[in-house]
Amino acid sequence: MTDLQPATQRSSTEIPMTSACHAERTHRLTALSLACASLLLLGSGVASAQDAAALDAPADEPSLQDPPPAPSGKLLLTGGVTQVEGAAGGGLAPWAVIGGQGTRDQIGGSAYYTRVDVGDYALDSYGALVGLHDRVEISVARQAFDTRAVGTALGLGQGYVIRQDIVGVKVKLAGDAVLEQDRWMPQLAIGLQHKRNNRGALLSAIGAKDDSGTDVYLSATKLYLDQSLLLNTTLRFTKANQFGILGFGGDRNDSYKPQLEGSAAFLLNRHVAVGAEFRSKPNNLGIAREDNAWDAFVAWAPNKHVSLTVAYVDLGNIVIRDNQRGWYASLQVGF
Repeated sequence: MTDLQPATQRSSTEIPMTSACHAERTHRLTALSLACASLLLLGSGVASAQDAAALDAPADEPSLQDPPPAPSGKLLLTGGVTQVEGAAGGGLAPWAVIGGQGTRDQIGGSAYYTRVDVGDYALDSYGALVGLHDRVEISVARQAFDTRAVGTALGLGQGYVIRQDIVGVKVKLAGDAVLEQDRWMPQLAIGLQHKRNNRGALLSAIGAKDDSGTDVYLSATKLYLDQSLLLNTTLRFTKANQFGILGFGGDRNDSYKPQLEGSAAFLLNRHVAVGAEFRSKPNNLGIAREDNAWDAFVAWAPNKHVSLTVAYVDLGNIVIRDNQRGWYASLQVGF
């Protein structure tokens, strides 16, 4: 979440890797490395003009709150909370903000733990990110998806767990969600999330085409201080089934499709915000339809280093269970 206060003051056996598979995975890792390098270069290229304008801002401009201590110059919650895949933003969608409390002259970071419980399934997600000079964000996350009794019904065993590792990179392209209140343009960022699932044999059996994939997204975040309102839109290109928990691509579709994600947040007071999010998802697997997801949340930040987010979340159908609704809770600590 972002500080929105007025200007006065986020039992299957693995398939053995053949030489062809090894070559394919090596190719993917090489492609991912090139993509990350491209994002970093892109961020560096657009940095100069924006940073120069910000540094030349008049010294007597009103501040958004009392000057923060020297080790951490970013305003309360302007790095967002941590979304379920590890990027700074809301719970479901990444925002264009860079995580951590560091400003242009600093390095910041945060760590998080999230628990999602929707009755028939549970998801634990945890990880950390580093924000470099309010320009580049690098994140890592691990997810553990517990199938509970559904695992028995599917012949996998009670409490069968699917794990997924995620590495993310985000680069700020233009704009400043906090400082540029006199401009219509939102803060923009481009990012990617590379995901690898540990249940390749199971995913193949249910029709998924791969156990790893890379999402690419573009986020736009606009902060309206006078109205205590934040709006975010994210366009994601993905083949992930259920965020990647059920693999990537499928018998219905195996190509990248654009998906829309949105967030809106309103500050009730200095430390409490409420809002809602929406995330569309592709429908790649013939085994079961995949529904869109949404949540309604309350976020509390007693100070800039700690935040707690609680939400009611609806994930729709997941494999053989409809109406997967329940609670989401996320704790974040940062510096």
